[in-house]
Amino acid sequence: MRWLDDWIESRARTIARSTSRRGFLGRMGAVLVGTAALPLLPVARAAAADSGATPTEGDPNSCEYWRYCGMDGYLCGCCGGSHTSCPPGTEMSPITWVGSCRNPVDDRDYIVSYNDCCGKSSCGRCLCSRNEGDKALYYPAKSNDINWCQGTTTNVYHCSTAIVVGVAAKS
Repeated sequence: MRWLDDWIESRARTIARSTSRRGFLGRMGAVLVGTAALPLLPVARAAAADSGATPTEGDPNSCEYWRYCGMDGYLCGCCGGSHTSCPPGTEMSPITWVGSCRNPVDDRDYIVSYNDCCGKSSCGRCLCSRNEGDKALYYPAKSNDINWCQGTTTNVYHCSTAIVVGVAAKS
């Protein structure tokens, strides 16, 4: 085991000669700050958030369903998927727009993530364009007029899901 100790000591001394403490601490700080900021990105959180614990009422394949208050697109439930999952052969975009919709069952507001399903041509069934709370294109996180398929292997839009990510805070 002496050879292992000698090898590790040799490598540690080589690294110590070629790097400075300040440079190492600067790089380590950048990694820590970058890692801490990663959860702030609106990517792929919605897919795991909708646990089904939200009380529901109504038909998820109808544009009048409460989750679709900010919807602008084809309902995935009419295209082979559901209001929370993409149809086979498509992939859910990790980039989303969000809205806040009131659930009539418990009279609470919920934050809803609208994820586009991408990879096939437009479904063409159950178009829903309610646009409540839609903002202008220069406020992209709340604009439903953008093709949100940019984070997938193909940017061809097929349909949209509506996934509850949490309860909206009362102000």
